[in-house]
Amino acid sequence: MRAPTTGGRAGLAQGSVPLAVRMRPTSLDEVAGQQHLLGRGSPLVQLATGTRENPGGVSVILWGPPGTGKTTLAQAIARQSGREFVELSAVTAGVKDVREVMEKALTHRDLYGSTTVLFLDEIHRFSKAQQDALLPGVENGWVILIAATTENPSFSVISPLLSRSLLLTLKPLTDDDLGMLVDRAVEDPRGLGGSVVLGDDARSAIVRLSSGDARRALTALEAAASSAVAAQTDDDEDEDVSLDGVETVPLVDADTVAAAVDRALLRYDRQGDEHYDVISAFIKSVRGSDVDAALHYLARMIEAGEDPRFIARRIIISASEDIGMADPQALPIAVAAAQAVQLIGMPEGRIPLAEAVVYLATAPKSNAAYNGVNAAIADVKAGRMGVVPVHLRDAHYPGAKRLGHGKGYVYSHDAEHGVARQQYLPDALEGTEYYAPTANGYEREVGPRLERLRKITRGE
Repeated sequence: MRAPTTGGRAGLAQGSVPLAVRMRPTSLDEVAGQQHLLGRGSPLVQLATGTRENPGGVSVILWGPPGTGKTTLAQAIARQSGREFVELSAVTAGVKDVREVMEKALTHRDLYGSTTVLFLDEIHRFSKAQQDALLPGVENGWVILIAATTENPSFSVISPLLSRSLLLTLKPLTDDDLGMLVDRAVEDPRGLGGSVVLGDDARSAIVRLSSGDARRALTALEAAASSAVAAQTDDDEDEDVSLDGVETVPLVDADTVAAAVDRALLRYDRQGDEHYDVISAFIKSVRGSDVDAALHYLARMIEAGEDPRFIARRIIISASEDIGMADPQALPIAVAAAQAVQLIGMPEGRIPLAEAVVYLATAPKSNAAYNGVNAAIADVKAGRMGVVPVHLRDAHYPGAKRLGHGKGYVYSHDAEHGVARQQYLPDALEGTEYYAPTANGYEREVGPRLERLRKITRGE
């Protein structure tokens, strides 16, 4: 399919400057997403709207996943405010570079009365000594520091610098944010300038692939557009056909996107059957102790752009539902994997996720705790509850003892083995057993112990 147009392909002929760079906003009004940081009077808005007479703003540390707009925000602030702007990367800069910036910033302030904005990308890569070099300029107001990091600043930024800066957390872009960004890049003269037509299926595929990362979305769009143009050029040369002198615009569809970015799983739909089928197969593979299948479905979700937080939540649920007390370490490991993903982001987050999946898939299995709480909830919903035994009721408030609350309660630690004969369930449920441990894993030890405990507490 080709759409006739009178437009050209200038959008694809802007030298070697990547589309993501060309589409950088020139003001905060053009920024996609992060609206929770861009409200009226917010620190970032104050930085962008300050003047020489009223500079406003404080140093900030922007923390968020890749592609959420940290560099974009810094450059938009610099362009909008007209301040002196210096950009350093912690990957290549050293203490000498930082000190040179500070000296120039001090000179610029004394000569022109204006403040320099220093954008430092990947500040977590700076050593303590390198970060120390920033302190004089930040503390004395020679520079306003905008630092960006993908790692938790509490662990990667020194305390003196943290205390002198505001920590602002960026969120992954929503699908709507990414869609708006892609649409703008297709039409904007700085971007593709209407040189291609983007099909709805291709737009959805790019959004899904991007997983909240604006840079990834624009890179995928640029690659797909180049592929579509190249394919049409080859077709035109082969056919040697002219459509009455009317230039046609290449169509970018989902197949073009898949071929351009080498992602065969772009058809995975986070809102459709594939989403539910894959996560179902993943959970059942972990439950079934097939570690290879579990890793396969994990890889499919990761490559399709599934939200890693969703995957981590499902792993936590599996640890409690399918393993439970058969291996009590499964839940802490699952929770640690979720925290690690939050801390380090993707793609490195795939490693702790995989470690947790391997542990869970190879662990002994038991759903006894899961069944136990479900049975207890079923009784409560059905009204089988009874009243709390008087000796277990709160006896601390005035008048409680007069009502007999707490009378006859046996303090467990005073009994032999720390277990006292005493009724805990309401009368209506006395003798009920909800938890039935299996003979798997750690529950092999729990079962006999539970039997002994019930005999003591129930006087059997």
